[in-house]
Amino acid sequence: MCGRFTQYQSEVRYLEKLNWQAPLAFEPNDEPIDRYNVAPTTRVQLLHWDEDGLRVSAVPWGYAPHWARAKGKRPPAINARLETAVTSRYWSSVWKHGRCLVPADGWYEWVKDLDDAKRKQPYYIKLKTDEPMYYAAIGHFPRGADEELSDSAGFAIVTSASDQGMVDIHDRMPVVLPPEIAREWLEAGLAPERAEDLARRHAEPVESFEWYEVGKDVGNVKNKGAGLICPTNTSVQ
Repeated sequence: MCGRFTQYQSEVRYLEKLNWQAPLAFEPNDEPIDRYNVAPTTRVQLLHWDEDGLRVSAVPWGYAPHWARAKGKRPPAINARLETAVTSRYWSSVWKHGRCLVPADGWYEWVKDLDDAKRKQPYYIKLKTDEPMYYAAIGHFPRGADEELSDSAGFAIVTSASDQGMVDIHDRMPVVLPPEIAREWLEAGLAPERAEDLARRHAEPVESFEWYEVGKDVGNVKNKGAGLICPTNTSVQ
């Protein structure tokens, strides 16, 4: 998965589609978030379970455990590969205790021009139904209403191998969970093995998505408007 996605509907809308029936620890906002070019390091609205109910937190996109933040270590990762996240020391703690959801509407990928490697065509990928989607994510975020965002806060989106025609766009894709699976992913007592099973076997299949070319303005993080997701031609795959 490349490093850009959209999150433009309201918290109320994302919760409606999630069909959350348990307590809420926040008052959902009905104003559209209106983010059409979400980039790494920026704060992103996350859904996560807390002791008093479901909570939303604005958390930086990018995670690294405290020992990896030391001088000389690699920078925070924006994606966590499902194939290694379950057993890797880097992810072990947040896989067990830091599962969360990123409500979103689609994501971008760039395809290299076969004749000129410096030229790349951006594509936008979304559900065919146009419904909100929920990325499986892991990270460190505030707990409780009074806890402030710490220096170690951050999250990464779980990714898996792409399949079928989407491989032509990119060989990786975010793990997108259907609402009923997304609700289970958030359960506090969920065993790590079950979480792995949900991500591996119950995510949305490639045939649930469609993709099309969009303008190259999305390549600049300063560009924010809804026009970024408009197709540049009528070809939708």
